[in-house]
Amino acid sequence: MKSYTDFKIALVAGACAGTSVDVILFPLDTIKTRLQSQHGFRKAGGFRGIYSGLMSAALGSAPTAALFFCSYEATKHAFSQVLAGSMAPVGHMAAASLGEVAACLIRVPVEVVKQRTQANHTHSSLHTLRVTLASEGFQGLYRGYFSTVAREVPFSFIQFPLWEYFKMKWSSHTGRPIEAWQSAVCGAAAGGLSAGVTTPLDVAKTRIMLAKANTDVARGGIGHALRVVHAERGVNGLFAGITPRVAWISIGGAVFLGVYEKVQIVMKRYLKES
Repeated sequence: MKSYTDFKIALVAGACAGTSVDVILFPLDTIKTRLQSQHGFRKAGGFRGIYSGLMSAALGSAPTAALFFCSYEATKHAFSQVLAGSMAPVGHMAAASLGEVAACLIRVPVEVVKQRTQANHTHSSLHTLRVTLASEGFQGLYRGYFSTVAREVPFSFIQFPLWEYFKMKWSSHTGRPIEAWQSAVCGAAAGGLSAGVTTPLDVAKTRIMLAKANTDVARGGIGHALRVVHAERGVNGLFAGITPRVAWISIGGAVFLGVYEKVQIVMKRYLKES
């Protein structure tokens, strides 16, 4: 019964957290995508239509985050039985990695539609979806899956152990269970640090998703995309969009993990009383 309750809490809390952060911070994500576009910020739309692609993001947020947290919590619980004390972060890393691999099954199609709509703001999400399916088939929705996993796994590998560590230290310092706003602060710090380090992987993922079908970048892997970006724009190109990305994920980490913690606390209290 307890495992079912934990699953239900992770499902609902994750869905609420994912939808909140993606909808609230969508304009920053659009700006970041356009800065990373091969056409440049202005040609990709500049500040016009910064909510282009919102529908696809909103529809995909809840199931993506819910799937991640259900996988994360279940795996973290399993690893906690064999990895304790100083080895606990290893379990958090493994749990976050497996959670991302699962979540990307939903995230990648959403990202493909969202980013192509962001980079061409005159089209709606539905139009972008139809064009992608007509020109590339269903597999076109999964272009960039492995590059997304290659971005998300290192990101979560850093973010979630840091988040858990910051929460543990704060709780230990105060002598009380962590509160939602404290979890949000920890999430902002962990997210911002992780975002800065993994920006080149995000740039490569964006390039692969936005590239025309059957081009070298579209067919190539993340290493090829990084070489292309470096040849075009140098080191600065590899960190294109780092400021909005760090800002977006820092604020997003606060909202995402703060909402997740708050919903968990409320649901646990409600289930205990009922």
